[in-house]
Amino acid sequence: PMAALPLLRWGASSLHAHFSPTPPRRLFSALRQPPAAGRYEPGSRVMLKGMDYPELEKWVQSQGFRPGQAMMLWKCLYGNNVWAHCHDELAGLNKDLRKMISDHADLKALTIKDIITASDGTRKILFSLEDASVIETVVIPSARGRTTVCVSSQVGCAMNCQFCFTGRMGLRKHLSTAEIVEQAVFARKLFSDEFGTITNVVFMGMGEPLHNVDNVIKASSIMVDEQGLQFSPRKVTVSTSGLVPEIKRFLNESNCDLAVSLNATTDEVRDWIMPINRRYNLSTLLGTLREELRLRPKSIVLFEYVMLAGVNDSVDDAKRLTELVRGIACKINLISFNPHSGSQFKPTPDEKIIEFRNMLIQSGLTVMVRLSRGDDQMAACGQLGAAGDYQLPLLRVPEKFQVAL
Repeated sequence: PMAALPLLRWGASSLHAHFSPTPPRRLFSALRQPPAAGRYEPGSRVMLKGMDYPELEKWVQSQGFRPGQAMMLWKCLYGNNVWAHCHDELAGLNKDLRKMISDHADLKALTIKDIITASDGTRKILFSLEDASVIETVVIPSARGRTTVCVSSQVGCAMNCQFCFTGRMGLRKHLSTAEIVEQAVFARKLFSDEFGTITNVVFMGMGEPLHNVDNVIKASSIMVDEQGLQFSPRKVTVSTSGLVPEIKRFLNESNCDLAVSLNATTDEVRDWIMPINRRYNLSTLLGTLREELRLRPKSIVLFEYVMLAGVNDSVDDAKRLTELVRGIACKINLISFNPHSGSQFKPTPDEKIIEFRNMLIQSGLTVMVRLSRGDDQMAACGQLGAAGDYQLPLLRVPEKFQVAL
């Protein structure tokens, strides 16, 4: 998931050195927005799942068919338990419309490469894209009757968060609207019979969702369409590492929920483990959230906080976190760090996570602890992706934390 961002005038020349040997111009130029999905030229083939409903209706009418037939096609793609992936599954459409679609449109953006089952029942789906890139999607069943699909928005990620396996890959490709939406469609098609309705979507897979803001906003709007996939906007959550201009846009254009990956209580630590903080520091990020959420009084932001032993899990961190989020309608989600190859961090012990949680609760915050799911198959938070031939370099560890690692 990208209009060109001011993001990478990061200010600190040292950041360019940290990102070396990737040439800055090549790396940063990759952060520009791709063309909007769903546009079409007369005579060209279109990707149906790249269109929202108004675009689909306009396209169907441009081919000489009635608006009502566009709605029938929309429901074949997203509703009526059809979730069509091929022309043979377009039941109920008249033969002329089916032929026109066969001649001028594609229904499927992804191809299943593999499905891996973790010991706890979590499923990791590997999808191949048209260019042979691979993305990963995770389906997480729950005994409480809630099943969540965790979707990717990019191949790799440019953010270089130090605790995240995907972040170390670097940015390789931005996913189109269709490639994002189809992850949720496949989840329902493959697992609804086994798990029941897929109820929740989280944009917490590979990539920084708001770095691909155009396609993510569009994909999430398709997911919550009342005539289509019918996800509740309160059950579609888009996560970000802290891209402030895109947060403002998301909060003004989308009715889905926002999660912010915070993970530190000082700029010193966040500059190290999340380099985006060098562009949008804690004061700027949290100030923006306070200001924007005043305009959305019913909205609550979810702060994600990955617990890293000896780095961000002290008593002082708990006290600072309480003060940082004061005045922001929020919930805190504490996440156990999931180790991966090349990682320099260690997970905070469970008993210390509980102590940290209790301190936050005593200060009046609403706090949840996210249990690891699928970690034995590299399907847990921060474990998605493949290293490949090149990884972004590790950043310099501040001296005071070198002993902890």
